[in-house]
Amino acid sequence: MIHGWAMHGGILAPLVEALADRCTMHVVDLPGHGYSCHSDVPLEPLACAQAIAAATPPAAAWLGWSLGGLVALTAALEVPDAVRVVVPMCSTPRFVRSDDWPHGNDAAMVRQLASDLETDYKATVERFIALEAMGSADPRAEARRLKEEAFSRGEPDPRVLMEGIRLLEATDLRPRLADIRQPSLWIAGRRDRIVHPEAMRWSADAAGGRFEEIAHAGHAPFIGHAAVVADVLTRFIDTLP
Repeated sequence: MIHGWAMHGGILAPLVEALADRCTMHVVDLPGHGYSCHSDVPLEPLACAQAIAAATPPAAAWLGWSLGGLVALTAALEVPDAVRVVVPMCSTPRFVRSDDWPHGNDAAMVRQLASDLETDYKATVERFIALEAMGSADPRAEARRLKEEAFSRGEPDPRVLMEGIRLLEATDLRPRLADIRQPSLWIAGRRDRIVHPEAMRWSADAAGGRFEEIAHAGHAPFIGHAAVVADVLTRFIDTLP
């Protein structure tokens, strides 16, 4: 399980709890985040994928939420023996909008995030969390839970936060989705205001994967809908040979 930008693996605790009786889980803190704050691995998808693959059992299901989905997808493409199933959750192969990608976010918003990080990290992360919670059934409660978790393992390294912004701004895996050979499950939140569900539906089709939409969820469907996400995930894996 791989978390998103500015967070850490602890944010996925509700899903970990929901799967505890059915799965053995390896919950990652990306470099510069949480317990990996002092890791010398660069926050670069291939470097992260290789480091995770070296420390976890082969042929596993890789679930990546938001930015973490880029790492999971890169692992499926570049270290395929490590990945049996890839599960991007509220994650997109291209985060920024372009003429040929209407499902992305305004590039100006991403640049503003980078600028704000330099002046007030905590307030910037809290604003991003508010965006993540928008569209959920109880946005205030979801934002409160995300904020509690976001700072529970200390503040991320500001350097890697900027690296994460640059990744979101520059990465485009759309041309490579057809090269994914593993089964893929794309889990979207219908009310997500950061990664549009249609971006994930398009990506699932391009990868030959399966698309699932959590009806009342926002960008963090594992908070408030962990049991539903766990059921979708395990049913998918149980159908595989």
